[in-house]
Amino acid sequence: MRYQGKITGWKDEQGFGFVMPNGGGEKAFVHIKAFSIHQRRPIEGDLITYELATDEKMRFQAKNVQFVAKQSIASTASQSKATFGSVFTFLFCSFLVLSVLIHKIPLVILCIYLSASVITFFAYAIDKSSAKNNRWRTRESTLHLFSLIGGWPGALLAQKKLHHKSKKEEFQFIFWVSVIINCFALGWVLVNFSTITSNLTLLSGYAFLLIQN
Repeated sequence: MRYQGKITGWKDEQGFGFVMPNGGGEKAFVHIKAFSIHQRRPIEGDLITYELATDEKMRFQAKNVQFVAKQSIASTASQSKATFGSVFTFLFCSFLVLSVLIHKIPLVILCIYLSASVITFFAYAIDKSSAKNNRWRTRESTLHLFSLIGGWPGALLAQKKLHHKSKKEEFQFIFWVSVIINCFALGWVLVNFSTITSNLTLLSGYAFLLIQN
């Protein structure tokens, strides 16, 4: 027999939550493995249908879970946000590579973004693992700092592939603020690149003269 209910108390980082049956009754535990691998990940408030089973301690568990055909507005918005993030990252990285090829920006800036993104991705992966195993967690402020200095493409990849920090609204707000600040900083560098280069050359010349004297 299949039942219908709403996801509640969903913890995406751990991959589990509960389902409250329509019409009332005792809630049942639901794990991410109870969903088909071809389905999206659930979010708080999703409507699902499921079969009811019990574990060895006679606690209710949801099995063979399926989403109700009518998707919630929240899940649709979440998918749109993920698509926007992927397209934005692709366009940004393409812009960086093209700018290096036509000598608009130095190669070192591309290397900084690449290195920061790799470090940020692994920071998310370590924090995801820590969340699953109840170990010491990486501070959210540290993850935001990595994004701010240029690791946000790696952060977006980690959020999409690892499903980590992608549903927490407060975190997402600060994350996108850090992305905007980073992009504005890069834009300022590009606009003033010739001036910055000239000033650095002058400073190097002064330093050389001081050393000689």
